Amino acid sequence: MFSESSGRVDVLLRGLQDRITSALEQSDGGGHFAEDAWERREGGGGRTRVMKQGRVFEQAGVAFSRVSGEQMPASATARRPGLEGAPWQAIGVSLVLHPWNPYLPTAHANVRYFEAHPEGRAPVWWFGGGFDLTPFYPFDEDCRHWHGVARDLCRPYGEGVYRHFKRWCDEYFFLRHRDEARGIGGLFYDDLREWGFDACLAFTGAVGQGFLDAYLPIVARRKDVPYGEREREFQLYRRGRYVEFNLVYDRGTLFGLQSGGRAESILMSLPPRVRYEYGWQPEPGSDEARLGDYLTPREWA
Repeated sequence: MFSESSGRVDVLLRGLQDRITSALEQSDGGGHFAEDAWERREGGGGRTRVMKQGRVFEQAGVAFSRVSGEQMPASATARRPGLEGAPWQAIGVSLVLHPWNPYLPTAHANVRYFEAHPEGRAPVWWFGGGFDLTPFYPFDEDCRHWHGVARDLCRPYGEGVYRHFKRWCDEYFFLRHRDEARGIGGLFYDDLREWGFDACLAFTGAVGQGFLDAYLPIVARRKDVPYGEREREFQLYRRGRYVEFNLVYDRGTLFGLQSGGRAESILMSLPPRVRYEYGWQPEPGSDEARLGDYLTPREWA
């Protein structure tokens, strides 16, 4: 029923999950991923890998899934009229990393492929994904490096690709009810098919590798920065914003839940510990107050 092209995506993304988990274990220097293989009654399954209580990462999740269904969920058809009721397949890798050290940012990446077969019409396919960074105590050096990698991986695909996908990321990862960005952004793209399948597949692979190139040097620089209870409490408080975004706005979370996905894997993006405090505000001029200056999108590369 589904195209042979989806097999190429499957091979690429399974390999990407393997490469990312191996690199993160090496970077952590002590933690290991436990794999949870699962099947979905509606069709397909996946393998969710989670590292708990590592040396660098309090919790890190890297999930691969290949799932299918008889009718596209509402979250996937709202912007794609004509696909209602179509059989579909989705293949993806998603990851969220929650480090111990408040000076080391939380990081997220996702790459995915969708294929739909509307009755009486040719199959429709598209790619999506990206990566973004959520610091608590930002460093300009890290922000410039993160966006420099994003810019460079986009260059072979067109002059305006980085700026377009960077702007899309700034707009997507924005908490409208807080009037602030989730972090410093990165790349976000969806409905990508206009370059042709081969180029779109290659770009998706470049985004996956680009995440490692962007994040691992930051890990090396920040994982051993000394911190205390104050910094840890601020990190836990700001993790609450991550929860708010993922449960209120994130389309991947909505798609997974609406399509009958495995809740434990869908919600692995949530931090292992978080705190809420009513009406809390940082002291003016403090290191914690500095973060606010970074939560309005700006140009880094």
